[in-house]
Amino acid sequence: MRTQYSVAFLFGGLGGGALGFKGARAEYMNKTARFRSLCSIDSDPVVCRNYEQITGGKAVRMDLFDHQQYRDFHGVAEPPTNWHEADAWDLWKAFGEEVPDVIFTSPPCKGFSGLLPEKSASSKKYQALNLLTIRGIDLSLTACRDYGGELPALFLLENVPRIMTRGKHILKKIKDTLIKYGYAVNDETHDCGEIGGLGQHRKRYLLIARNEKRMPAFVYKPEIKTLKTIGEVIGNLPMPGDEVNGGPMHRLPMLQRKTWERLAFIPAGGDWRDLEGVEFEKYRLEHEPRAGAWAIDEWDKPGRTVTGGAGVGRSNGLSAVNDPRTGFKEGTHPTIYRVSKYDDVSPTVTGAARPNNGALSVGDPRLSDREGRHPGVYRIVRCDEPAPCVTGTRFGSGALAIADPRTPGDHYDGDYNRVDGYGVQDWGKTSKTVRGAARIMNSASSVADPRVNGRDGARRSNGYTVRPWDEQGHTVTGEDTLGSGAQSVADPRLNTRSQRYPGTYRVEDWNEAANTVLGQTDVQCGAASINDPRLGCKPRSGSYGVQKWDETATTVTGSGDVHSRNAAIADPRIPEYNERCVMMIISVDGTWHRPFTTYELAVGLQGFPRYLPDGRPFQIDGCSDAKAREYVGNAVPPDAAEGMANVILMAMVMSEQGVGFEMSWNPVWVQPEVNEEKQILH
Repeated sequence: MRTQYSVAFLFGGLGGGALGFKGARAEYMNKTARFRSLCSIDSDPVVCRNYEQITGGKAVRMDLFDHQQYRDFHGVAEPPTNWHEADAWDLWKAFGEEVPDVIFTSPPCKGFSGLLPEKSASSKKYQALNLLTIRGIDLSLTACRDYGGELPALFLLENVPRIMTRGKHILKKIKDTLIKYGYAVNDETHDCGEIGGLGQHRKRYLLIARNEKRMPAFVYKPEIKTLKTIGEVIGNLPMPGDEVNGGPMHRLPMLQRKTWERLAFIPAGGDWRDLEGVEFEKYRLEHEPRAGAWAIDEWDKPGRTVTGGAGVGRSNGLSAVNDPRTGFKEGTHPTIYRVSKYDDVSPTVTGAARPNNGALSVGDPRLSDREGRHPGVYRIVRCDEPAPCVTGTRFGSGALAIADPRTPGDHYDGDYNRVDGYGVQDWGKTSKTVRGAARIMNSASSVADPRVNGRDGARRSNGYTVRPWDEQGHTVTGEDTLGSGAQSVADPRLNTRSQRYPGTYRVEDWNEAANTVLGQTDVQCGAASINDPRLGCKPRSGSYGVQKWDETATTVTGSGDVHSRNAAIADPRIPEYNERCVMMIISVDGTWHRPFTTYELAVGLQGFPRYLPDGRPFQIDGCSDAKAREYVGNAVPPDAAEGMANVILMAMVMSEQGVGFEMSWNPVWVQPEVNEEKQILH
């Protein structure tokens, strides 16, 4: 009984299929069979190099385009002089001059994929790429027949499901060719996630052709496994951004700030269409002034609640009223300071000689006009604007006037700001000259007085005082805040409730015997605590220190840990809306909505091993992160390939032993076509 069967891979990519076949096993007659890889053929040198370091097998770089396909795909008149059109002999040498038992081909799927527009898929470039599907199989069949004298036992063609529509004419040619060579052919779609037990749904097309002469036993369908969740497959991987344990492919993508914000608003399981329903008003930062401050209550309506915060502007309660009472004595003349309108009837003329006694005033709009009056008569120019043309006339004839904010005797700076307005003088320095200006906005008439309540800088004796429960209280004052003298008390009473443990929140004395040990683990239920005087360490000076952006930094030490030194900075830079960065925004569901890292896509979802054979974290060398994601997305999941390889290997072992049929509950994957004759029964 043979225990090794050979396999070759056309368009092998990173080696996901090779890893699956490498791990396949079949036990029969107390012996274990496995696959041996002959080679992988691919035209991409980066892929070939990474195939070898991931699988440990041989990769052969070979371009399978014919002359015309090369011209159509690359859009050139002629291929370069160093280009060679591959033939059957080249494949025979790549196979090691051995007919493979299985040929697994996974040709480029870009031209068949629904991600490519129909117009682009119909172009010469992608039609040439699609024809590689036929050419790879034709060259393999020719090489094995002409140089090896026999054909492979099994052919596998893996691609996207849309090949069944966009590549219908290509599949027909392939099926006709394989049937002509004596193969039983079956093609259908399957879910790689169910075959490999992955954390993703991955619908793929698979054509499997069995050589009925070399392999009479049926190939049964692989076992359907339970799909895993994303958390199950990536939960045990290092945190994203940990390039030490996850390698360079585990760094987070640099996205624009607006992209991170959009991701945070999309609900889990949703997509960009859910952004339309986001209630963005809930997340705006808006200043809402406290209602009631500076409010004036109406005279003829009930007032609001009186609160302890007395003072206009300090409280949301009753503090001001529109009082109609002026305080004038009875019999006060009603026309005091009255200015009558020019176009209204005048009040009664009295003998008062001054406006404050009742003499009449009028708002006279008239200006005596005369011919030739200067246009700038009585014009007042603002202090902050250019002056008109200066003339030599007097003020009433056109001389300029200015609205000067300064008043005689005051001191101003260059911007017409009063130098000592609202001034507060230093307690320990000589006072400025005392002037007649008594208001604080007109002079430096305030002082920084360090005295509080007559005690030189001493805090009020009962500020923040906590009185013992069993002693007399201080004098009760009208203060309502702890800092001003409102009293507090150490109240030993605890609100009791039925079934409360007697030792709830109890702290045992270090020097005394402990109470009975209970089975509780929560201090709320009686678990014991102790006032342990021991302290294992003292925090180092500078721990959790945050340095200022605009100051010189402290000495750089060998520790980069924020627990041990000033290793943090108050960085004022905030990414612009279109600036690329890495951000952690906690979404409304309490999770971090972030993109997958390439490492998580490869190892977690596609099922590649966490480590390479040389011990490094899984990584793809020699390409950008975007290209690495493309390689990972094109790969066959190793676990799915192993599920297929297991049933293929068992069928080969049984065929080797002459077993052509066995009873099984599993559905048959590839079997001879059954031609049923339909009859009409009357």
